[in-house]
Amino acid sequence: MIPTTFPANTKPLSALGFDYGTQRIGVAFGQSLTGTAKAIKVLKAKDGIPDWNEIESLIAEWTPDLFVIGLPYNLDGSESELLRRAVKFSNRLNGRFNKPCYGMDERLSSQAAAEQALEENRGSKKRTAIDDIAAQIILENWFTEFSNQANQR
Repeated sequence: MIPTTFPANTKPLSALGFDYGTQRIGVAFGQSLTGTAKAIKVLKAKDGIPDWNEIESLIAEWTPDLFVIGLPYNLDGSESELLRRAVKFSNRLNGRFNKPCYGMDERLSSQAAAEQALEENRGSKKRTAIDDIAAQIILENWFTEFSNQANQR
């Protein structure tokens, strides 16, 4: 399983956040200093497998210290098949790029992303994919928890 604890690190961290899906994977970049993240890309996936070269390019461009992967638990907290696949994706990220991966419960992040996209696009062309916004929300939630944990030390 992906650790849901936080690094025992007090220096500012940067991260790529992922909203894993079998057809699309949302990606966001953020940093712990401000606790903010920015939606940057929606990657296409084929049965949950991304183009690893695209991910490698994003890593080269954004140079994150770590990865945060949304963990899609069922609403009742039980594990889903998609959760198992997200964990597998996380393990592959770690193995390919040798950066630590952390998990963040993503229940309701897609709903929040849809609401945010609707608000941002009021009166304009409808946005088709919200996966990058969901990744942004997941990453911002992780930074909030990271900051709370650091303040308790």
